[in-house]
Amino acid sequence: MNNIDKRLQTLGYSLPEPTTPIANYVPYVVSGNQVYISGQVSVTKDGELIKGRLGEDLTLERGQEAARACALNLIAQMKAACAGDLSKVKRVVKLGGFVCSNFDHTALNIPKIINGCSDVMVEVFGEAGKHARFAVGTPALPRDVAVEIDCVIEIKN
Repeated sequence: MNNIDKRLQTLGYSLPEPTTPIANYVPYVVSGNQVYISGQVSVTKDGELIKGRLGEDLTLERGQEAARACALNLIAQMKAACAGDLSKVKRVVKLGGFVCSNFDHTALNIPKIINGCSDVMVEVFGEAGKHARFAVGTPALPRDVAVEIDCVIEIKN
């Protein structure tokens, strides 16, 4: 067990099985030492879709929980892209976060929701988990989920 797997275990995180695409795309693309991971939606390890719209039926706390679920799905895809060895992750380069939102005063909470994912990346990967990102609101997401996040990582060759 490598240090990242140990850290996941210590933090109490359990990775889900990597999800399969529901449309015509692949879950990730490796290009040189970069891995581009397709958007991962807010689905738990148990298959529960975390749904809702910020400002209507999605609270800040539930949104952060949804973003943490996305983080674990992203890490599961990283592990698949690295042939099961998360120690190959050199850096989390960028996250792109989408939050289902009604676009009123709740827009200020959108970055706070995506922090749910950002915090997991830093907890798990330490300094290498610090990343650039964007966080935007959108009126709808696939399967009516609350959050979707994509990722770019750098891997060791």
